Amino acid sequence: MAVADVYDALISKRVYKEAYPHEQAIAMILAERGSHFDPDVANALQEIAETFHAIAKQFSDEAA
Repeated sequence: MAVADVYDALISKRVYKEAYPHEQAIAMILAERGSHFDPDVANALQEIAETFHAIAKQFSDEAA
């Protein structure tokens, strides 16, 4: 759940920050592989990154 939560936080616009692009959010999470995130979970995210992106766009609160 931590990876999904951080991904959502990174790609979402907040009053205090702009949204990061999908590619940058994935890179930021992968950079924390082995320290903040379990390497197996981060590797799994990398394998399904485009599916993650599609789901995030489908359920986005922002107008398409």
